[in-house]
Amino acid sequence: MPLQYRAAVLHAAKTPLAIETVTASALKSTDVLVRIRAAGLCHTDLEVIEGSLRFPMPIVLGHEAAGIVEEVGSAARGVKKGDHVILSWNPHCGHCFYCDRDLPILCEEYLGEGPKARSFDGESRATLADGHNLQQLMFLGSFGEYCIVPDQQAVPVPKDIPFDRACLIGCGVMTGVGAALNLGAIAHGDTVMVVGCGAVGLAAVQGARLAGAGAIIAVDLDPAKLALAITMGATSTVNASDEDPVAAAKNETRGRGVDVVIESAGSPAAFRVTTEAVRPGGHVIWLGKVDVQQDISFRWGSLMQEKRIRRVSYGNARPRRDFPMLAQAYLDGSLMLDELISRRISLEEINVGFDALKRGETIRSVVMFD
Repeated sequence: MPLQYRAAVLHAAKTPLAIETVTASALKSTDVLVRIRAAGLCHTDLEVIEGSLRFPMPIVLGHEAAGIVEEVGSAARGVKKGDHVILSWNPHCGHCFYCDRDLPILCEEYLGEGPKARSFDGESRATLADGHNLQQLMFLGSFGEYCIVPDQQAVPVPKDIPFDRACLIGCGVMTGVGAALNLGAIAHGDTVMVVGCGAVGLAAVQGARLAGAGAIIAVDLDPAKLALAITMGATSTVNASDEDPVAAAKNETRGRGVDVVIESAGSPAAFRVTTEAVRPGGHVIWLGKVDVQQDISFRWGSLMQEKRIRRVSYGNARPRRDFPMLAQAYLDGSLMLDELISRRISLEEINVGFDALKRGETIRSVVMFD
């Protein structure tokens, strides 16, 4: 008998998610069936709900998850039944123009099939009760009790890490820590500014600390998030509602500007701050985003003097390398994850969780599955 399970389904933008019973498709040879144990509510999911990210409907959202492997296809590799896994939302073919250049985030199949919200083979992995195909956000669709993914997306990690902490590694933590460790070119003793202290920004603060930054300036509008940034490694904070982040950057560095700015706020004002606050020859990493059709303006002079600006989606992730490393860093006590969880909710409370995220009340709400 086909597997049936509960999932949160979005039928149209700007409408609530509906908890429905859906049917899993049969596993293909390289597929893996994962029983989801925890899934984080991310701003990217909210963007789909709000309509600023556009995908075919109906769709199961969710792309930050951890669980247990229940079944593997006949040709699945690198994972076995019973493994505890974190799910990656960046499958890649391994042989296209970009994969050959070590840029899996730009894989031609990934970028080509992603907007269709279905697997690389063009097929859905679940159906609604009426038989219609159900789309999956970012090749996952983890707001359900189960998820079928290719073997490369299920990354085994130590069983000691709790699922609610492990799931955070799959998106927000990987993006923030990875930006600092893999891309920020942070040298020992550098001065780093992190603009926006949500889940990704707080992970970036920790990444800067792990990279050996000498000073870390955290910028946000929320005093509680700034206090948490101090706990996670920031050496000073700027409340941008009444302080000037650019002036703070200059004051910290004898007028030069900071060596590295990591942006995770996702607003035009935040993007402009980054180019003004970084020193000549410094690095700017943009993690946040606005609507893809929105224009953003900059003072031309702020873009000059050999500044290096890069937009990054996943922290240059190599999941089979990075996920176990980050899980072990948590178990060793060098990576803080408990503090990122604002609420643990049931699947039935998912709309309440997204309302809280939209109001800026939470860092991460995590859906817990029995």
